[in-house]
Amino acid sequence: MKTLGLIGGISWESTAHYYTRINQLVAERLGGLHSARMLMYSVEFDEVQTLQHADDWRTLEVMFTDIARRLERAGAQGLVVCANTMHILAQPLKGAVSIPLIHVAEATAAAAKQAGIGTVALLGTRFTMEKGFYRESLEASGLKVLVPDEAERRELHRIIYEELCRGMIREESKEAFYGIVQRLARAGAEGAVLGCTEFTLIADAARSPVPLLDTTEIHARVAVDWMLGGAG
Repeated sequence: MKTLGLIGGISWESTAHYYTRINQLVAERLGGLHSARMLMYSVEFDEVQTLQHADDWRTLEVMFTDIARRLERAGAQGLVVCANTMHILAQPLKGAVSIPLIHVAEATAAAAKQAGIGTVALLGTRFTMEKGFYRESLEASGLKVLVPDEAERRELHRIIYEELCRGMIREESKEAFYGIVQRLARAGAEGAVLGCTEFTLIADAARSPVPLLDTTEIHARVAVDWMLGGAG
C-alpha cells in the first residue's frame, strides 16, 4: 500500500469525511483490520479563506507548495488536496514535488464519462464556478459544462462559507440548492458536479432530477485505487 499525503482543513468537516471514507474503502477492499497509510497537514481555514476572498492566490501558492514539499519529505508518495477550490493551484503543486497529485476534477470527469453523462452542472464556491480552472479541466475531458447564474453563484457561495463550513445544515438552503440543480437540469445538465467538498454534507440523490457527482466520494475512491494499485 502506498502512503497518501492529504492537504486538509479546507474545511475540517469535509476533511474528516475524506479521512473516514478512505479508511472505510481500504477496509472494504482488503478486509480484516486494514486501514489506510496517510499523512495529513491540516491548514488553519480562516487564514486560507481570508486570502481566497482577498484574491491573494500567490500567497496561497507559496503556502500550499510548502505544505506539499513537507508531506513529500515526510514520506508521502502521492498527494490529495481535500478541497475542490484549491485545485486552482494544481499546476504549481505538481511542479513543486516529484510525487503525483490525484486531481479531483480529472477523477470527476472520468466518473461522469463512465456514467454516460455528457453535460454537467458545476456547483461550488464562486472561485470554482468563475475562475475557469475547474471548468476547463472538465471540458478537456470532452464534457459540456453549465454554471449557475450570478445570483445563484452568490447564494451557493454564501451557503458554503456561512453555513456548511461551520457545520450548519439548513433546510431552506437545501431547497435553494436543489432548486438550482433543477433549473440547470431543465437547461440540459445530465448530471451535477458537487464541486465543493462541503456539498457532500447535503448530497441527497432522491431530491435531484439528475445524478449527483459527489466529488469527495469520487476523489476518495480514485485515491484508494492508486494506493492499493488494484489490490483486494
